[in-house]
Amino acid sequence: MHPPITTNALNTTTDTAEQAAMRVVQFFESLQLHDVARIKDFYCTDALFKDPFNAVQGVDAIAPIFLHMFDALIQPRFVITQKVQQGAHCFVTWDFLFAMRQFQPDTTQTIRGASHLVFRCEDGVWRVAVHRDYWDAAEELYEKLPVVGALMRWLKKRANN
Repeated sequence: MHPPITTNALNTTTDTAEQAAMRVVQFFESLQLHDVARIKDFYCTDALFKDPFNAVQGVDAIAPIFLHMFDALIQPRFVITQKVQQGAHCFVTWDFLFAMRQFQPDTTQTIRGASHLVFRCEDGVWRVAVHRDYWDAAEELYEKLPVVGALMRWLKKRANN
């Protein structure tokens, strides 16, 4: 399922930030509602998470964000399109696909964004210490909504003239 944490000849565990990044990518690409309970396997207890709508600290504050995603949306899923890593820092670009429960539930929506992940080793296991999402809420979300979308498109047109 995800890259194993290997054991060397002395029977001590060796893990790397690169292995952790692969585990996190696989976690997000296959994320289902029941997987949110395993988030502590991938995030440090005191991890920081920030996106356009949330800024929280601690894995117990991060998990509800993903639970809400499954509650508010139909079939949310991430497709990782690129991964670049240097040491403990990893940058991934992604497409987030979903349908809105209250608006066009039969239409798949896509938000394109990126995440900066910073890993930290605790007790021999590398986990996410910082997760920062970058995406344009105005273009990727608000413009797709009926009333707000018309206003956002008008504002965008006015700003470009």
